[in-house]
Amino acid sequence: MNEKEKAALGSIAASAALTAAKAVIGVLTGSLAILSEAGHSLLDLSATMLTYFAVRVSGKPADAEHQYGHGKVESVTALGETALLFLLTAVVVWEALRRLTGAQTHPVEATVPAFAIIAGSIVVDFFRARTLRRVARETSSEALHADALHFASDMWSSLAVLIGLAGVALGYTWADAAAALVVAVFICIAGWRLGRRTIGTLTDTAPQGVSEHIASIARQMPGIVSVERVRARPAGAVLFVDLGVAVSRTLPLDRVSTIKDRLTRAIRADMPHAEVTITTEPRALDDETLRERVMMIARNRGLAIHHVAVQAIGGRLSVSMDLEVEGTMPLNTAHDIASRLEEALRDELGPPVEVETHIEPLPADVTAGRDAAAARVAEVSAALSALAKDIAGLSEVHDVRVRETAEGEIVNFHCRVEPTLSVRAVHDLVDAVERRLRRRFPTIRRVIGHAEPRR
Repeated sequence: MNEKEKAALGSIAASAALTAAKAVIGVLTGSLAILSEAGHSLLDLSATMLTYFAVRVSGKPADAEHQYGHGKVESVTALGETALLFLLTAVVVWEALRRLTGAQTHPVEATVPAFAIIAGSIVVDFFRARTLRRVARETSSEALHADALHFASDMWSSLAVLIGLAGVALGYTWADAAAALVVAVFICIAGWRLGRRTIGTLTDTAPQGVSEHIASIARQMPGIVSVERVRARPAGAVLFVDLGVAVSRTLPLDRVSTIKDRLTRAIRADMPHAEVTITTEPRALDDETLRERVMMIARNRGLAIHHVAVQAIGGRLSVSMDLEVEGTMPLNTAHDIASRLEEALRDELGPPVEVETHIEPLPADVTAGRDAAAARVAEVSAALSALAKDIAGLSEVHDVRVRETAEGEIVNFHCRVEPTLSVRAVHDLVDAVERRLRRRFPTIRRVIGHAEPRR
């Protein structure tokens, strides 16, 4: 049994005891105020039993019929409690006015047991309202919050009854009916507050300030360009959040997914009971480069391209790239893919753009191979060291690996270069070594050189 259910059961026991005691004393003394309190407590008992049912049902997980959970069962229960409160208000006001106008007379006795029961009721209502309010705040339970409001109003209305009994004891016979009217006012206020809150939940009214707070969290998240939409609606203890944000259209899908995950965690860190759904919308940013736009178009079509070159020739753009396709694909199929990519680039960059694609086979996902003999590795290492001596700025060839595959040898090596050189300059140096090594050893199919800053 969870804390919400324990609080509801405790409230049921207290309501049952107070209802019976007030009813007996009200009949014995003829006090309308005490009878009103007894009726109020009876409704509270009924409402609290409904609350116990509601918190049990609302805690159930979502299912095929209730895909957003059962949280609004608490709101429906609270709405029923509101109707009962207004009904009791009408009955009490009617009877009190009849007694004040003389249409109905009834002797009232201010006895010691009456004072004791009402004073005890005030103490009980104080402690259970405080307990229910704490549990409701910790669990975001609307039904328990409704009960807390009821019992807080009961405490003040019981105080009014106590004052009315004192007036009757002093000889003011009208004080009892007047106290009953005060009780009716407290009941009506509690019903109004509860009804407004409950109807707001049932009509999906966003909690005040929540949307702005969520938007503020999203705007602080790196990668979010703008917040397009924020919708929030409570359902019991859960706050459902529908958030639409804009991101750069050049971002890869895995990067977009990471941004969404981080934003979800940030919102839940601030609102633990939030269920967040995030939709991303691509946006073209002003600082996109032409190369980023080309890569984005190819990526959106699931195509692998590299060596993208963008040139301005006499006021006209020229784009060239290498397009990788399956090596077993027929040429006419590969040509159709390249043509569609070229057409998409013209749609993006404008019809005058010149687009050229070089079609080449994708490398195999996994190439079977084995380490070359130690003598062969030593031979290649020596050749690399000799070639490096002839290239200014490149030295310390190390970690040389030679692997034999069905398509030829693959060589990996590390070397050191001047740390202040640009990436382009370093690439040219390493590329020169690779070309010379392949000329010396025609059986080498590929050379991969890794440059490190010189110590």
